[in-house]
Amino acid sequence: MYRTLGRSGLKVSPISLGAMNFGDSAWFASCDAAQARRIIDRFLDAGHNTIDTADAYTGGESEQVIGRALRGRRDQVAVSTKAFLPQGDGPNQRGLSRAHLTRALEASLRRLETDYLDLYYCHQWDAGTPIEETMATLDGFVRSGKVRYLGCSNFTAAQIVESQWAAQRVGGTPFTALQAQYSLVARAIEAEILPTCERHGLGVTAWSPLGSGVLTGRYRDTSPAADSRLGRLLASAAPTAQRWAGDLLTDRNLGIAGEVARIASDLGTTSVAVALAWARSRPDISSILIGPRTLEQLEDNLTAIELPVDITERLEALSAPSNTPVNGMFGNAS
Repeated sequence: MYRTLGRSGLKVSPISLGAMNFGDSAWFASCDAAQARRIIDRFLDAGHNTIDTADAYTGGESEQVIGRALRGRRDQVAVSTKAFLPQGDGPNQRGLSRAHLTRALEASLRRLETDYLDLYYCHQWDAGTPIEETMATLDGFVRSGKVRYLGCSNFTAAQIVESQWAAQRVGGTPFTALQAQYSLVARAIEAEILPTCERHGLGVTAWSPLGSGVLTGRYRDTSPAADSRLGRLLASAAPTAQRWAGDLLTDRNLGIAGEVARIASDLGTTSVAVALAWARSRPDISSILIGPRTLEQLEDNLTAIELPVDITERLEALSAPSNTPVNGMFGNAS
């Protein structure tokens, strides 16, 4: 059942539990601590072992929820978190500098109630910090035993290559993993990023494999309900969030979602099961990241089916990507 993550010995489950919704969120539907604990328990009881969060999720509450839930069984779980996004108003309270990463790691370890992380991600590229400084700092975390493996999230192919070269130059530890947006409605990473990951030994975890709900059939047109996830993002004051949501809510993507629904009906299953089965079966994907906020959503996400070859080919043709590069919700950092 478990898969090896990139060019490493770390074993991860093909489904990873994302904890973005655990706690009080301004943009996304919240999941309180009691419900989050039930979700974590059920996920682990189902045989999966990989949980992912970030210090920026729900102001650190997500990490705290996970830490409490894993008391007494920490060593049974591969836990990852991420750093980059602001943790205060000061100029050194964000990014991938030695100053910020050192403080961020210690804060995450405290909230997660652990003395080590299985995987530590750079949440996005930092153009303001020399990549050699970042990779040397991360290598120090590995040598200290506080971090086992390193990863990056939302990096371009060029940024991945530069990071691996920088690790070589400083005699440090290279990246083992990438988190990237990937689904039937977001396949742009196939052009350059997936081949780069294969060449440089990175395993890939796909975030938003349901296209932020587009592939579930939740959205019927390009004008979502104000209280929906994409509706809140479109109405937010953040241009990047608005653009990201707008890129997902297109007539093309809604057409793909409609075909997924028809296939699900023919197979006697759900759109969620079809979309996740497609993403999970991709040869370059180590794990897919789900983000349920209720037990019912979790059970739907855990439904395992195998798509017939003709169905897979149908979905392949329908969702063939354009040549436009996409780098997730954070945009193309430079």
